[in-house]
Amino acid sequence: MKRIYVSVSNDVFSDNRVKKTCKSLKDYGLDVHLVCKRLVGNHKQEPLPFTLHPVRFFFKKNFPYYAELNIKFFLKILFKKTDILWANDLDTLLPLYLVSRIRRKPLIFDSHEMFTEIPELKDNPRVKKFWKMLEKSMVPHLKYVSTVCEPIREYFKKEYGVDSIIVRNIPLYEEKNQERKTYPLKEKILIWQGAANIDRSLEDLVLAMKDIDAKLLILGRGDIIDILKQEVAENHLEEKVFILGRKTFQEMMTYTRNATLGLSLDRPTNQNYAISLPNKIFEYINATTPILCTPLQEIKPIVEHYHIGQTIDNPNRENLVKKINSIINDNEALQQMSDNCIKAQRELCWQNEEKNIFALLDKILSE
Repeated sequence: MKRIYVSVSNDVFSDNRVKKTCKSLKDYGLDVHLVCKRLVGNHKQEPLPFTLHPVRFFFKKNFPYYAELNIKFFLKILFKKTDILWANDLDTLLPLYLVSRIRRKPLIFDSHEMFTEIPELKDNPRVKKFWKMLEKSMVPHLKYVSTVCEPIREYFKKEYGVDSIIVRNIPLYEEKNQERKTYPLKEKILIWQGAANIDRSLEDLVLAMKDIDAKLLILGRGDIIDILKQEVAENHLEEKVFILGRKTFQEMMTYTRNATLGLSLDRPTNQNYAISLPNKIFEYINATTPILCTPLQEIKPIVEHYHIGQTIDNPNRENLVKKINSIINDNEALQQMSDNCIKAQRELCWQNEEKNIFALLDKILSE
């Protein structure tokens, strides 16, 4: 059996794309080994159909963390028996790139975002320059690249002359998710899931909740969580806004299935957000939960084609109050959008996306 080593800088239990990818690699017939951040909490008990190699880190963030990660991942994999390597995102590419060169093994680079354009680097030009330098030094030499949307594929082609396949991060199709949700629900709940970072309109959203007849659940961690908690406290919104932190995928989806409306409010203030196709869009569809989103170029066509939600151009506090109250009080429109989510699930599912992974593996193993 051919063996593949996969790398990711996250705790795998909070990264559903990597879990799905590893499951697909196993279903293809590979012996899958995943090198990842040390497991935390009770998530250790979740059974996974592949072998984990968790790594403990002394440093927690910034350059020391990434330097330690790259060194430890390189040493972890260098002397292991492997036939293929799979690096998730730019922050784990270097160690697998070096192993692939030394061992002469095929390497797949799976880019989940335009890493050099993430908002966290916007105000740190030296760090951004460093990651861009790494990208320029490796990506032009890669033969196999996977990414999540057409604009990132175009970026790699234009910038480095590299062809990519597209594998969108879409949940598995499951019959249980075809169950119809009947509006009005027992309670009006808004849900926002994902990294709570700048330029995602969360500060405006929390303040808007003073005038919205619903509860808001925020599922995830991020750079502005403390700011949001402070807003909640200062505006006495403890009974309306609940910051629940990061959950396992199944826990998160339980909340999302019970929600009235799912929110995705990224602003196109950086290239990464402007071309992004957030996982939450497909997860809301999977939960038959209508969507309110900003009309980003990769999101708007999906929402409009399947008629599963509405868009908001400027998600400031005042506009959010008007738009959200209008949607959550129109049960007929909510019902139609939710029913359309059920129809969309049959096309927008991981079973269709993984076919591109299988085709890539066929190509690699036939060469």
